Amino acid sequence: MATFRLQGSKVLAVDLTGDTVKAKNGSMVAYDGQMAFKKLSGGGEGLRGMVTRRLTGEQMTMMEAKGQGTCFLADRASEINLVALHGDTLYVEASNLLCADGGLRTGTSFTGLRGGASGNGLFTTTLEGSGQAAIMSDGPAVVLRVSPQYPLSVDPGAYIAHQGRLQQSFQSGVTFRTFLGEGGGEAFQIRFEGDGLVYVQPSERNTVAGDV
Repeated sequence: MATFRLQGSKVLAVDLTGDTVKAKNGSMVAYDGQMAFKKLSGGGEGLRGMVTRRLTGEQMTMMEAKGQGTCFLADRASEINLVALHGDTLYVEASNLLCADGGLRTGTSFTGLRGGASGNGLFTTTLEGSGQAAIMSDGPAVVLRVSPQYPLSVDPGAYIAHQGRLQQSFQSGVTFRTFLGEGGGEAFQIRFEGDGLVYVQPSERNTVAGDV
């Protein structure tokens, strides 16, 4: 299995010993050893995955890296966060996914109204299985624990990813800025209940449905 490690906070080093990883297309900044790179259609799921992503609006162009050596990945000086999966599923915005172990299964999951609020489509990318993934954030990500006693509400523009046994619901017409009298237009919050982790960034991405 490939080994993921950080070189600082903005460069990911992936050590390969004949392994394969999937990475964001164009994110390779350097490598040593013997490496082969191949562009993948539909995030590595072939024709079916490519068609699914076009229908859902979830855009993810990936490449495959395979070989012996170390591959260094980065994207626009974004902060990089490592996530370990142990037979569970990670739900992540496609634009925030940098790299995933080649053994993880990729797909899409319907997320409801949140996509309409954030402008990132109605579907979220999923990674399932055992292995590591690297996700990106604008600024250092914060990992927040959700428990049955303590549900969590998140601004859609700050949401990156989540994992665990969580249920999502969406509240329209309200946002954090609304509480301060600064909101305008249609807005949403994402509410998480259950048991798991939510990753948020300290910066809000551009949205299309009012101030969120």
